[in-house]
Amino acid sequence: MHDIRKLSVMENIMDENDHIAEHINEHMTAHGILVVNEMGAPGVGKTTTLRNIINNLQITKPFVIEGDIESDLDTQTLNNLGITAYQINTFGACHLDAPMIDHGIDHIDFDLEDKERGMLFIENIGNLVCPAEFTIGEHVLMLVSTVTEGSDKPYKYPLAFEKADIIILNKVDLIPYLDFDEEFFMKGVRALNKTAPVFKVSGRTGEGFKEVAAWLEGRAAALNIHEHHHDHDHEHAHGHGHSHDHDHGHHHHE
Repeated sequence: MHDIRKLSVMENIMDENDHIAEHINEHMTAHGILVVNEMGAPGVGKTTTLRNIINNLQITKPFVIEGDIESDLDTQTLNNLGITAYQINTFGACHLDAPMIDHGIDHIDFDLEDKERGMLFIENIGNLVCPAEFTIGEHVLMLVSTVTEGSDKPYKYPLAFEKADIIILNKVDLIPYLDFDEEFFMKGVRALNKTAPVFKVSGRTGEGFKEVAAWLEGRAAALNIHEHHHDHDHEHAHGHGHSHDHDHGHHHHE
């Protein structure tokens, strides 16, 4: 009986989370803001990845929600670079959820010009298990992996790779110094996910991030921004937009 009650509580939590996530997705779509949920284990270079992507954006204004168990070091780093970033600390929780993001969006001034596109990056907690189970209103689930983790990660954490819309393989400049089996890695990825593009990048040199930024801006363009007056009591953002395309995109692995 205890297990049944626990299962019921979890189902209610997930249902409520998904309801709020759907609201976030629809609202941000209507305002022309692409939401990117960035996942990855600790140490894969999630914040460095964001900095490199943002540096290569051509026509899209970036905003960031930083998720950490504790501290705001990454938010300070981004703010010092002139990037609008808001901190969420979970104080022990291993993932961000939709209510947290809903609250965080209320504290960001999405100061977009008329017909200007925006991109909200959400850096999730460093974890490949719990974050994959919770949708948080994203249009794009961006998974960051790294050659220093080893080539077995798709086999050990299948859900994260299965759900990803785009996969970034970071620190490829270190491949000559590591025992990383790229063929084995890609075999595991494609067994789970046939269509997500895989971009090989280096956070240190900046290699590959121009292509990542272009792919994301293509997804932002698919929001089909037009004049749209959204009358809503729970106003999150300022801008215009409508609908989104949730295809995975094209294969970019070399």
